[in-house]
Amino acid sequence: MKYKLLSAAAVGAAVFAFGASAASATTLEDVKAKGFVQCGVNTGLAGFAAPDASGNWSGFDVDFCRAVSAAIFGDANKVKFTPLSAANRFPALQSGEVDVLARNTTWTINRDTALGLNFRFINYYDGQGFMVRKSLNVKSALELSGASVCVQSGTTTELNLADYFKANNLQYNPVVFEKLDEVNAAYDSGRCDVYTTDQSGLYSLRLTLKNPDEHMILPEIISKEPLAPAVRQGDDQWFDIVSWVGYAMINAEEFGITQANVDEMKNSPNPDIKRFLGVEADTKIGTDLGLTNDWAYNVVKNVGNYGEVFEKNIGQGSPLKIARGLNALWNKGGIQYAPPVR
Repeated sequence: MKYKLLSAAAVGAAVFAFGASAASATTLEDVKAKGFVQCGVNTGLAGFAAPDASGNWSGFDVDFCRAVSAAIFGDANKVKFTPLSAANRFPALQSGEVDVLARNTTWTINRDTALGLNFRFINYYDGQGFMVRKSLNVKSALELSGASVCVQSGTTTELNLADYFKANNLQYNPVVFEKLDEVNAAYDSGRCDVYTTDQSGLYSLRLTLKNPDEHMILPEIISKEPLAPAVRQGDDQWFDIVSWVGYAMINAEEFGITQANVDEMKNSPNPDIKRFLGVEADTKIGTDLGLTNDWAYNVVKNVGNYGEVFEKNIGQGSPLKIARGLNALWNKGGIQYAPPVR
């Protein structure tokens, strides 16, 4: 197949046509037929997607994949994970190797159009930052002129890095690797002075270094990095399912519905909550998606609401201890906001 000869940036119309054709069979039907969701995730990023010694995956993005499984099957465990590098993540989705990509991927116009992909639900508002050794004695990215910078290829990070240093008339020496573990090893061994990637990734990666306390994350955020799951263009039903699973998790947090109280909340007098959980007789929130009307209930019951998943994996209940910040609900000082389920 000629796809294997093309880079992610050069796939273009041929792969888009293939993706649309493959999707015409309906991804939901294919997923139901094989009995699981195939989810593309990071090769290993603490808090977001990482396997343990037994090959069991956990993390913020992993739980989103599990939520999609719960919405479809009523079971969060009917999902398989495909670890993908930054370079091969898009071809894997375009070719149909995975059904959904949940791999801390930035939503950009090029990816949304030229690659034949669709993004919508932003599950993490991020921005690119810099990590340095404390011994470098710098307090700002503006002090990094002449530094060597470790960066992963095939990412928006490379372009942002070049733009930032050019705009501020700074010189730098890029040290580029395709695989994340190669970038990590290079920085940890001292081959470069600086590590740049999404700030959330820096918090994760710092935990894996030989001496985490010897490193610090600089205050500058140099880009907007809205991280979102992606699907192939051409299958609106599957696009809607993946999007609304994310929106359901946000709405559940706003309603105060948790894993622990979701059964009790079925008895709520609030008609919005009753509709959301699929207990109103005339609700069609599931059938219009091609799912059962209790799909949102299954998501919360099996995985949890957005806040629960955030806190457990990357928030205050995790080793990363990332503050909610922009990822707090819109009525709690952040910008996470979901359309109503009605």
